[in-house]
Amino acid sequence: MTLKQFMNTLSDETPDPQLGDLAAAMWWQANGDWERAHSIVQGMTSSEAQWIHAFLHRVEGDHNNSSYWYSSAGRTMPTNSLEAEWREIASTLLEA
Repeated sequence: MTLKQFMNTLSDETPDPQLGDLAAAMWWQANGDWERAHSIVQGMTSSEAQWIHAFLHRVEGDHNNSSYWYSSAGRTMPTNSLEAEWREIASTLLEA
């Protein structure tokens, strides 16, 4: 699925079940359900899940927690917009 196709699903009732948990977390976040997105990635240990976890805390405005998760994911705190980072994460997940 391309990023454009993924973004077109954001108006659906639920994420496509074939997306996988990480992309679904990004889908829920984009649809305003931070809690659901967070609950998906909270116990996961992959670097991608930790990146999403960091992003979610950045969205929340909890920069100390976000910084911890970026470090755990092997990344630095980005300076780009939340929208740009959302697109970067989603694109990375969809390419995998």
